[in-house]
Amino acid sequence: MAEAVVVVDYALEWPGMFRDVGDRLRNELGHVALRIDHIGSTAVPGLAAKPIIDVQISVDAFEPLITYRAPLERAGFVYRASNPELTKRYFRENPGTRRTHIHVRRAGSFSEQFALLFREYLRSHPDRCAEYGALKRSLAQSYPSPEERQNYVDAKVPFIWETMRLADGWAQETGWEPPPSDC
Repeated sequence: MAEAVVVVDYALEWPGMFRDVGDRLRNELGHVALRIDHIGSTAVPGLAAKPIIDVQISVDAFEPLITYRAPLERAGFVYRASNPELTKRYFRENPGTRRTHIHVRRAGSFSEQFALLFREYLRSHPDRCAEYGALKRSLAQSYPSPEERQNYVDAKVPFIWETMRLADGWAQETGWEPPPSDC
């Protein structure tokens, strides 16, 4: 069941929460995970966010699924086969545990790079970060019920794509490359 959209102030404990999850994932996945990164809004200092830790795991290939599914299940995550995005494999926390989203993506893919560039651009551009936080707060007030969650997500899309247009220019000007893996 969908949950109400709640956007909160940035919390200083989010990086530590990621490290705890990231270390557990690294221990289970070993070399299967080429990268393990903290992505999403909780990965951007100062950004208001839904208090959900998003983790991106980069792998060589999606198949065989068992290569990373079994370790992720040992680490306490449940595979969500119904995820409609074909550019990732999606896992969530076990019921009753802290909300965490695990996005498994192919290393070097557009979707992997998108998440990293978006994060790094917001980290490097505090004004854009503040605009995004204000937008998210406004949208959470406009779409407060669980039934409106998709409206909240959809309403962010123009801002995200405009940010990515700006991020692409920034990447070209600076020669941006993804930083080392977070874990």
